[in-house]
Amino acid sequence: MTDALVIEKPLEDEQELSGAHPLFRDAPRTVEFNKLRKRLIRLMREAIDKFAMARPGERWLVAISGGKDSYGLLALLLDLQWRGLLPVELLACNLDQGQPNFPKHILPDFLDRHGIAHRIEYRDTYSIVTDKLPEGATYCSLCSRLRRGHLYRIAREEGCSALVLGHHREDSLETFFMNLFHGGKLAAMPPRLLNDEGDVEVLRPLIYCAEDDLQKFAEAMAFPIIPCDLCGSQDGLERNAMKAMLADIEKRMPGRKDVMIRALGNVRPSHLLDPRLFDFAGLFEDRR
Repeated sequence: MTDALVIEKPLEDEQELSGAHPLFRDAPRTVEFNKLRKRLIRLMREAIDKFAMARPGERWLVAISGGKDSYGLLALLLDLQWRGLLPVELLACNLDQGQPNFPKHILPDFLDRHGIAHRIEYRDTYSIVTDKLPEGATYCSLCSRLRRGHLYRIAREEGCSALVLGHHREDSLETFFMNLFHGGKLAAMPPRLLNDEGDVEVLRPLIYCAEDDLQKFAEAMAFPIIPCDLCGSQDGLERNAMKAMLADIEKRMPGRKDVMIRALGNVRPSHLLDPRLFDFAGLFEDRR
């Protein structure tokens, strides 16, 4: 089991200069970046508080793939923890899935350089996915299931109560429309859920955060991004179509994405068509 990282807080004048976790020491000192960082922190805190994610003393396994979203997730959680606003222990974890030419040194070097507790796990799920699915097939579903299973196992081994993922506002909205158009159901990515075994929670603290903001944040922080050579390399996925549709809606009517993500938390069962959620049959029984 990986030991927890303990960071001593700096003196007040040093803390004023650094402003946060040492990861932010070389961050831009511009007004624009400060506004961006504060907005992301505010939205993350809203999600953590609204969905009661954090319980003092727990340990979280933070999945980091090398993409902009997971880097941003880790950095913002460390920022909150450093400020004393997140009373949990964090352990970063990368699952090396055996993709060809994967730069194995980038994440360990980054995490070591910034003194971040972590675990790197190697499991060749790439060969399994490419062996079981024909060329040109969508790899995302199988790849995700295999990855999630290993991350649950690692969470148990490390004594973590939760697996924390970097899914953001667009991920949730895209999932909602994929379910609406292709699955015939109203469902999105929940901010918090319990795995099938009932022993590990899945948390998504970035659920209100915009993907564009996370992209700008990653660029400003100069994270060493690792591109995905598996699902990230495939074109024509249904999710890409949903992403394009949402982008077009946002372009035509700015602010609609924020309205839509808030709508997912403002459900009126009596105005939908599901008798399992609302007793339509018994609505007028008293009048008979």
